[in-house]
Amino acid sequence: MNLGLDGKVALVTAATSGLGLATAVFLDATLVRLVLVPATMKLLGDANWWLPAWLDRLLPKWDLEGAGDNAPAQVEQTPNGHTPRLPVGAG
Repeated sequence: MNLGLDGKVALVTAATSGLGLATAVFLDATLVRLVLVPATMKLLGDANWWLPAWLDRLLPKWDLEGAGDNAPAQVEQTPNGHTPRLPVGAG
């Protein structure tokens, strides 16, 4: 004899799972990311950015900001002594 409770049990299970997931996301967003991570970073200081030597050797060396350039950039000037402006996205 089927009392029709199968659908209701599935609905209650899904609602409970959804509530649990929403609670977990809320706690992660507030407690972990707004309190624990900044507090830990403050306590650890420069140790946050420590990189093991073996991992440093494996990672590629990227020079995104031109820090490896030793020579200063040569800036051309117009005949009147002004530095020309570059359009946005150039250079």
